Amino acid sequence: MKIHIVVAVLLISFLNPLWAEDSTPQKLVVETSEKVIAKLKEEQATIKEHPEKIYSLVEDLVLPHFDFERTSRWVLGKYWLRATDEQKQRFVVEFKHLLVRTYAKSLNEFVDKKFNYLPFRGKEGAANATVRMEVDEPGGFPIPINYKLHLKAGSWKLYDVEVDGISLVANYRTSFSKEIRKKGLDRLIEKLAKGNQKSESASS
Repeated sequence: MKIHIVVAVLLISFLNPLWAEDSTPQKLVVETSEKVIAKLKEEQATIKEHPEKIYSLVEDLVLPHFDFERTSRWVLGKYWLRATDEQKQRFVVEFKHLLVRTYAKSLNEFVDKKFNYLPFRGKEGAANATVRMEVDEPGGFPIPINYKLHLKAGSWKLYDVEVDGISLVANYRTSFSKEIRKKGLDRLIEKLAKGNQKSESASS
């Protein structure tokens, strides 16, 4: 499965109605879903005329629930430990922009998908949780998706997702690791920045 599809499924799930469970992680997704759906309906005409508006919507309503530092740390692996504070900060910023751009481009492709959330299986008092769901595929088997969340400063934050057994972190980790080995971390960050700038220019 292509990485842009993994990211799109990860974020587009917040646009679908869910059934609340008693667990805090599941409720987080429910509340976020309702907010995004309402905003999309309210801004539908504006978004169609100005597609770039979806970026700010995602940043305001969805991204606050992601732990980009932890995701970035896992994606870079050993290279995170070797990076300077400045490199870490730059990478987190550009990686976040990459995910936002990817999501916006894939929005229309996934907005009509049907998502079914499975019963939550979590231990009381645990600092980590997994929210399980399936995506209906007409004429095929449902695609299983697992959301990985952890408690950070008293709030649940999403840091990884597995789509049909494929981890978002693992996918980016493989491609980024190859890039770093060839040209270094600074070149990877520059490449991400240029890609983000190009996408922003094309949408404006």
